[in-house]
Amino acid sequence: MTTKPTRDAERTRMELLAVATEVFAAEGFSGARVDVIAERTRTTKRMIYYYFGGKEGLYRAVLEEAYRGIRDAEQTLDVDEEDPLHAIRRLAELTFDHHVGHQDFIRLVAVENIHRGEHITQLPALRELSQPAVDVLERVLERGRAAEVFRDDVDALQVHLMISSYCVFQIANRHTFGYLFGLDFEDPRQRARMRATLGDIVVGWLTDGPERVPRG
Repeated sequence: MTTKPTRDAERTRMELLAVATEVFAAEGFSGARVDVIAERTRTTKRMIYYYFGGKEGLYRAVLEEAYRGIRDAEQTLDVDEEDPLHAIRRLAELTFDHHVGHQDFIRLVAVENIHRGEHITQLPALRELSQPAVDVLERVLERGRAAEVFRDDVDALQVHLMISSYCVFQIANRHTFGYLFGLDFEDPRQRARMRATLGDIVVGWLTDGPERVPRG
């Protein structure tokens, strides 16, 4: 039976992760301060060191939790019995929705790339955690190829990269791109249009082979 102290410990740990996510996303790894996180969670630096071993351990736990969020979301979709065209669109739109709803995730990814992946490379479990995302895509692509609706020269990792690129860009660059081109990424109509466009791009790419695209 789970005891109350155990539940309280898990609650404290999750609260620390939630607040630390906000702080690291806003301030970066270098700018984030453990004492600020402790103050906001009404705990102590000593408690943070107890749970995570220090600032680096806390940051790595935040990274792992952030990536686990998108991977868990992907696994909620049962696309194995769906029409492949519908399934691939749903996967693209789910990624779009998750990125819009978890913008701190994108900021954390940007922070980690600034540090050239220094910390994520200390989390080998994330590579295993990410593989199911590619596996789901591959199963959908295989069914689409078997039904002769998808081209056969695009693999799952390419599709994953393209979807991720679109979704990350519209969060990471919304302020600069929005200012330069007068685009309001917070406008629900604009957001719905971009979401639909992503689905169109993925479906269009997978159903039109390179021989149909003029090269010049």
